[in-house]
Amino acid sequence: QVQFVESGGGLVQPGGSLRLSCAASGLSLGTYAIGWFRQAPGKEREGVSCVSPNYHNTYYADFAKGRFTISRDNAKNTVYLEMNSLKPEETAVYYCATVNPPWCGDSYYPDNYWGQGTQVTVSS
Repeated sequence: QVQFVESGGGLVQPGGSLRLSCAASGLSLGTYAIGWFRQAPGKEREGVSCVSPNYHNTYYADFAKGRFTISRDNAKNTVYLEMNSLKPEETAVYYCATVNPPWCGDSYYPDNYWGQGTQVTVSS
């Protein structure tokens, strides 16, 4: 059974940082492109960042460029999202998923496997 588990969310003050983790079991993350998404209450889901299987390609949404960093440790079967200078409007549930196309890009979309998400709340 494939399972994704996100962790690392929580309450952080504006300008603060969090490091999210996406740990997988039941499949080898190294063979998949993995993307992070977020969804705030009453808003549509949006893509945040994506990394290709061989780490050659990464993609960041415009709002994430320069502040967020995606990385992967295939030996640990885990993908990370480092988020800095967080803003209150970035309060949302953050999800990881396998995605297509495998080279990422600005139109990447979730594929077969999702996690339950981790809540990120940016508030003073």
